[in-house]
Amino acid sequence: MAYRYAVVGLGLALMGFGGALLVQQPSPWRIALWLAGAVAVHDGLVAPLVIAVAALTGALGLRLRGVPRAALIVAGSLTAIALPPLLRPGGTANPTVVPLDYLRNWLLTMAAVALAAGLYAGTRAALRGARRRT
Repeated sequence: MAYRYAVVGLGLALMGFGGALLVQQPSPWRIALWLAGAVAVHDGLVAPLVIAVAALTGALGLRLRGVPRAALIVAGSLTAIALPPLLRPGGTANPTVVPLDYLRNWLLTMAAVALAAGLYAGTRAALRGARRRT
């Protein structure tokens, strides 16, 4: 029980430290607005999508429920990281600040996540089928 209190205390201390750093920024409201937007996207889009996929896989009787959920969680996390350059593409005064094609790279990463999840699910299903036949 003491461990739980220590973790809660550490979390509160880190939240206070983060709040103090936020207030020291030149435009803290823009950062706070972005954080609020991230929460809204998570609660309004990512979480319902994961729940819908979980309900669909459960309704279909698939035993690989964790695979699509894990893929969606990874894809959502990567999207959250890539969102700022994706939403504000275009030139900057310094072309080395954002030198990459973020949309193409994000799409390739999403394809890699989907491919990895599909390969894992397919391999697991094939192994399960092979065990049933023997």
